[in-house]
Amino acid sequence: MEYLVFLRRNWLFLLAGFLLTFTSSYGQTYFISLFAGVIKGDFGLSDGQWGGIYTVGTTLSAITMVWAGVLTDRFRVRALAFGVMVALAGACLAMAAVPNWTALIFVIYALRLTGQGMMSQLGQVAMVRWFEASRGKALSLSSMGFAAGQAFLPVIFVALFASFHWRSLWVLAAGLVVLTIPVILLLLRQERTPQSMADQAQRAGMNGRHWTRGEMLRSGLFWMMIPMAIGPAAWGTALFFQQVHLTEVKGWELVEFVALMPVYTLSAVACTFLSGWAIDRFGVSRVLRIQMLPFALSFVVLAYADTLWMAGIALVIFGAGQGMQSTAPAAFWAEYYGTRHVGSIKAVAAALMVFGSAIGPGVTGLFIDLGVDFPQQMLPIAMYYLIAAGLATWAIHRYKPWLPR
Repeated sequence: MEYLVFLRRNWLFLLAGFLLTFTSSYGQTYFISLFAGVIKGDFGLSDGQWGGIYTVGTTLSAITMVWAGVLTDRFRVRALAFGVMVALAGACLAMAAVPNWTALIFVIYALRLTGQGMMSQLGQVAMVRWFEASRGKALSLSSMGFAAGQAFLPVIFVALFASFHWRSLWVLAAGLVVLTIPVILLLLRQERTPQSMADQAQRAGMNGRHWTRGEMLRSGLFWMMIPMAIGPAAWGTALFFQQVHLTEVKGWELVEFVALMPVYTLSAVACTFLSGWAIDRFGVSRVLRIQMLPFALSFVVLAYADTLWMAGIALVIFGAGQGMQSTAPAAFWAEYYGTRHVGSIKAVAAALMVFGSAIGPGVTGLFIDLGVDFPQQMLPIAMYYLIAAGLATWAIHRYKPWLPR
């Protein structure tokens, strides 16, 4: 009931956040990886070469995000979203016309920067700024855009493969982005004032201060949280990036595995709302302590899965982690470091996330080329998640007393 009342009062801004996160789909790994098979076939690439190209392009976008993400501190969402969405549509058209593997590096860079990087940054920073007491609810509702994109776009586009050339589908993606632009501009024609432009609405972080990005980079808390910031992006990206390889190794049909995505999404949606409520009720610190555990368990289950039914269970567990990932990190940076410079601080977190999504495909692709298939890599990945959880728990225990009471 709380969610319904909140949604009714703020639906314009929440719908804008939803569309921003949904539109990021065209630069997300789960969408780009649908074309992995045809791209490797057209350009004669191995798993390792394709993963290397993806890693280089994504790493470049992560480096760019450190500076590009700061723009969310300087411009309103309405103005910045227009430019980013035009650029994203152009990147989709570039993918439709990419002539060779060299150009593919720059196309991946553009898709990852504008899609996964800036569109996600816009959607989450807007919610953090526009809402304070109900930040968790706002993040959970706007994050439904991520969930909807991952649930429906893979199923739709895989089905369209039967009737359309893969390059034509990227033209379709560009058209969908362009159609979303006027809707965003209409929803935000009277945009709420960002908290960075309204001093009275700001909330301080640790020690009652608004930390700058430089101060954050010199704090011990930030460095202890890096494994948690990188892990879900790195190995979650690898999971969807290697789905073609995974289904081949397991002996499953890709279309049947992709059909499990709505089940995964339902789990992610449920846990997104639950974690949003928990953040507002108990604080983000308690949610972060357990956030990595579902990721670890899901990789263990999927490593041993020999049926699609077991794969579905693994994806449900993975979705629980992804639901918490959709809300907790963005709330964490604002709560611990303050809201005044949250755009530039979140830009570093976004760069880490994008960098993580570059590492995952590259590392897993390299090991596949060396003869270690992806299911064999899953137990070490699960161990990584457990180590990241331990470091984050210790860091929160160490620095939580610094928060204002």
